[in-house]
Amino acid sequence: MSTHRLLLVDGSSYLYRAFHAMPDLRNPQGFPTGAIQGMVNMMRRARTELDADHIACVFDAKGKTFRDEMYPEYKANRSSMPEDLAMQIEAIHKVVKAMGWPVLSVSGIEADDVIGTLAKQAKAQNWTVLISTGDKDLAQLVEPGISLINTMTEERLDTDGVLNKFGVLPERIVDYLSIMGDTVDNVPGVPKAGPKTAVKWLNEFGTLDELMKRSSEVKGVVGENLRASLDWLPKARELVTVKIDCDLSEHLIGLHDLHAKGEDKETLRELFTEFGFKSLLRDLDRSSGSSTPASSKAAVDKKPQADSAATSQSVATGDQLGFVADQPQEVLARHYSCITKEADFKLWLQKIQESSLTCIDTETTGLDALRVSLVGISLAVAPGEACYIPLAHTTNEDQLEKAWVLDQLKPWLEGEQYKKLGQNLKYDTHIFANEGIVLKGVEHDTLLQSYVLESHRSHDMDSLAQRHLGEKTTTYEEVCGKGVHQITFDQVNLETATNYAAEDADITLRLHHAMYPAIAADAKLLKIYRDIEMPAMHALGVMERNGILIDVPKLAAQAQVVGQRLLELEKQIHELAGQPFNIQSPKQIAEILFGKLELPVIKKTPLGAPSTDEEVLQKLAENYPLPARILDYRSLAKLQSTYIEKLPRMVNPTTGRVHTSYSQAVAVTGRLASSDPNLQNIPVRTEEGRKIREAFIAKPGAVMVSADYSQIELRIMAHIAEDESLLKAFAAGEDIHKATAAEMFHVDLKEVTSEQRRYAKVINFGLIYGMSAFGLAGNLGIERSAAQQYIDTYFARYPGVADYMAQTRVSAKELGYVETVFGRRLWLPEIRSANGMRRQGAERAAINAPMQGTAADLIKLAMIAVQVWIEQEKLATRMLLQVHDELVLEVPQDELELVKQNLPRLMTEVAQLKVPLLVEVGVGANWEEAH
Repeated sequence: MSTHRLLLVDGSSYLYRAFHAMPDLRNPQGFPTGAIQGMVNMMRRARTELDADHIACVFDAKGKTFRDEMYPEYKANRSSMPEDLAMQIEAIHKVVKAMGWPVLSVSGIEADDVIGTLAKQAKAQNWTVLISTGDKDLAQLVEPGISLINTMTEERLDTDGVLNKFGVLPERIVDYLSIMGDTVDNVPGVPKAGPKTAVKWLNEFGTLDELMKRSSEVKGVVGENLRASLDWLPKARELVTVKIDCDLSEHLIGLHDLHAKGEDKETLRELFTEFGFKSLLRDLDRSSGSSTPASSKAAVDKKPQADSAATSQSVATGDQLGFVADQPQEVLARHYSCITKEADFKLWLQKIQESSLTCIDTETTGLDALRVSLVGISLAVAPGEACYIPLAHTTNEDQLEKAWVLDQLKPWLEGEQYKKLGQNLKYDTHIFANEGIVLKGVEHDTLLQSYVLESHRSHDMDSLAQRHLGEKTTTYEEVCGKGVHQITFDQVNLETATNYAAEDADITLRLHHAMYPAIAADAKLLKIYRDIEMPAMHALGVMERNGILIDVPKLAAQAQVVGQRLLELEKQIHELAGQPFNIQSPKQIAEILFGKLELPVIKKTPLGAPSTDEEVLQKLAENYPLPARILDYRSLAKLQSTYIEKLPRMVNPTTGRVHTSYSQAVAVTGRLASSDPNLQNIPVRTEEGRKIREAFIAKPGAVMVSADYSQIELRIMAHIAEDESLLKAFAAGEDIHKATAAEMFHVDLKEVTSEQRRYAKVINFGLIYGMSAFGLAGNLGIERSAAQQYIDTYFARYPGVADYMAQTRVSAKELGYVETVFGRRLWLPEIRSANGMRRQGAERAAINAPMQGTAADLIKLAMIAVQVWIEQEKLATRMLLQVHDELVLEVPQDELELVKQNLPRLMTEVAQLKVPLLVEVGVGANWEEAH
């Protein structure tokens, strides 16, 4: 049995993915380079993760193939390759070759046929073959010894995998594709026969040939379509069949020509220089040692070691890449120390006291910041100079006493004059608070720096290190394991813990040096970072720690009521269906609705099955009772499991309160995200949802206060668009929806009907979310032409809004981003996409993002102002929640009048817009009463 493994990469599939996945990168001469860089990353990953001794990357050749001669309309509907991608093809071939990959491109046949031929040749010699592709057509090649992998999704398909994914075995994939056709390649199949029909027919008749012979047995319209397609189906089958007997003799003598080679570093260096790939150049130099000083060269291949004597050794690293990496970077030595002796600790205490900025990080036993225990502290004072102070490891190794270390560190930790930096310091602030220490002097946070610079990207430290420093960091899973075998950090030995923890502090400090100069150089970004995000982090930390009281008995009573209602609904649903079934099963719901009851199919899943998602059920519920009851059941069941039953279990046993966690760096628009539990998505339109809010209560002697910005996004739109009619209506304090209705329907304000106001409200909110005539028609239940007329009338009455939307689309495409009123940059990576749907989605987002983002900025500013006021006045009032445009506070009765008086002032004075800001304040014993 041969031990050879052949990896075949579908290069044509890869390059399109690389082009669409990467931003619009260009070298200093303006030449597009995004697809090239994407290909480098993907090919390196394939080489690293998909072990093989023989490899090949196969591309489609220019010109027509035998399929075009067989069927002139083949791929006729496919749009031409984007010009920016076409310009990169030659360069991609060069780079891939220089990376050690044999590159094949054979005229007259497609890449699939080359892959198919090589795969079968290798299998004939008992080689193991792995094909890396996202193309479903190649599933027909799968057999024992030949499998597929989609490296983007990490989905692997062997024979069983093909059967599970498509519903047929690999040997029937050609028949399956023939029946369905291929819209991408313009190969017709049987009209109206999707994946489900194809699988059904092949399971019933076995093969396409047998299906064609017995086509008279297939009833209905689809049977007529099948019989009308009988003359075509043999050609369809020929078109979708991958050739496995191509003559490749002009391109390679034999399979051994595909032996994996090393990289041609000189050629790569030339290409990477030409394309401006600085981080890739540094990786290349680092791996070849060409830029590594002799004194530290021997350390390149070693991990830093640490022991109880605070020993250290060097590892080559880079620094200050990313936004400010325009010059070659000096290679730095890593000096990581494990602090287990008092003398070493005192030396580091002196270092951090003298340092102008120190990075600090904590290691703990878990992720729940209010419940976990502190295990150790890492510090960094300069790039490459870091230490780890173990405090509570259970590995029977020498450590300093935790209480003594914290007592020694407390003046520095609580000293405002000692400036500190970290990655997500809100978490570390909680950890120190658990130990009775108030962390002060928090100056910088790299999580928030990344968020301000690139809100649309990943902000975890591992991703940031790769992106800005070209560094592969040690991951938590590499240290602690995964899944059921994962250990907690206190069980990690000190040497491993030091390498990991000190690296975290070191990398974070270096990331600050890489990212912060770009923020400091831009006044708008600096304002967002310094005046909004950093102080908001403090306010959020206080809110998280405050928590909120839950009326557990009330939720228990509600659980009984909802449980009984669910049983009643289940009975009604089964009666309407005429049989019992699993209401939580989309498959069984589909069988009842579209099989037994023959309700109209609204849309299908990607695999061709009738969809039963919420949108479909809502549409069906307009005319049929069963879908309406299923929706009611789903809604109640979700409330029961997500809130009514879960919230009591989430009460912290120490505080007696529920503590949500707020994430600042998630939403592109700047909005906060609440989790564990998510308190921002409790439904308020249903009675049951409102009852859940009733269970959020104030402590004895206090009340709940809610302060909510009124119609904030519409006010922001009026400010940004500077439309005279909107500005006038808000300035006069008019009901904006009535004012809009009066403008649109040409009636006096007093004569506006409730129905006209409803229409105007839908239009007002719809247009700021980029709603099309199609969407508006669906929301109002009217014809699309009527909806378009409403939109045209709206823009005629509010020309400023129309101008704003048109200008925003243009500027967003030019810049790649839009901005809030305060200068927050909201990136739109798909705004120049070659994919029409993605591009249109980005254009809609471009219109709404400045409004939603400005609203997010405003509520953060309000939150900051309120928290500062509470602390300055030394009030017992607590800010508990931030939900969309609302702040929720717990206020002692003796402070209520002071809070009611000052809250609207504080929230409306955070910014001066061209329209007045309005804040509505409510008071109650619980959240629902106050809202």
